[in-house]
Amino acid sequence: MNLIFVIGCGDVGLRVARLWQGRGATVRALARSEDSAARLAAAGIEAVPGDLDTPASLAALPVNGATVYYFAPPPLQGDSDPRMHAFVAAGLRPERVIYISTSGVYGDRAGDWVDEDTAPAPGTDRARRRLDAETALRTWGRENGVKVNILRVGGIYGPGRWPLERLQAGTPVLREEECGYTNRIHADDLAMICVAAAERGGADRIYNVSDGSNGTMTQYFFAVADRFDLPRPPALTMAEAQQQLSPAMLSYLTESRRMDNRRMLQELGVTLRYPTLADGLKES
Repeated sequence: MNLIFVIGCGDVGLRVARLWQGRGATVRALARSEDSAARLAAAGIEAVPGDLDTPASLAALPVNGATVYYFAPPPLQGDSDPRMHAFVAAGLRPERVIYISTSGVYGDRAGDWVDEDTAPAPGTDRARRRLDAETALRTWGRENGVKVNILRVGGIYGPGRWPLERLQAGTPVLREEECGYTNRIHADDLAMICVAAAERGGADRIYNVSDGSNGTMTQYFFAVADRFDLPRPPALTMAEAQQQLSPAMLSYLTESRRMDNRRMLQELGVTLRYPTLADGLKES
């Protein structure tokens, strides 16, 4: 596992890259622009030109035998992910691909627990795009002998990701009594889990990624506001929220599920640095 290739090297990708660099691995990443290449170079990452929206640019990517982290999001419209379809059609032969998906593929479960054997039931196009990408990648992996791991990730939080601008703007939240369960993971723990998946993940295996300490989105915003000495946002009833909040935000607030993370803990052998939101806020 001396060669790591990151597709979609944003915040989480950079965290993963740093962990692998610390282990002496060669880390490369896809760069679709000169600005992206310069940012990667500044982090000691070799930039490889290419664009998921230009499939012909993917055929020569130096990923054969590598561990590929696919962190690139789907397009913003539609119910499929043409970028993932372009990737799997490019004729590449990495050793393993680790894909960050979303817990949203489970849909609304009215607060029930979901594990990796729970049948997906995405309720939004955003989640349907992710499930389409999962399905395309897993099918390709099985047909070509490539190990594939799907990480179904809850909300990512941590330094650089706090919703401070939203809190400063006083954007409302849903009142606690009507807010469903959400799931979270600290960005540093997620990066560590990504490394563990490369080392110990089973072939064609899905892992729920969360800290297991379920709460609500409202609790999250209140806790962050308190930690950074900002006013707590106003809380709306569901009826008020339907009038004032965007459909995208409402979809986050109205879906409710609790993620069972035991497979992640047991099979990947991880010990979370931040098992609760309170732990993560202490370090900020």
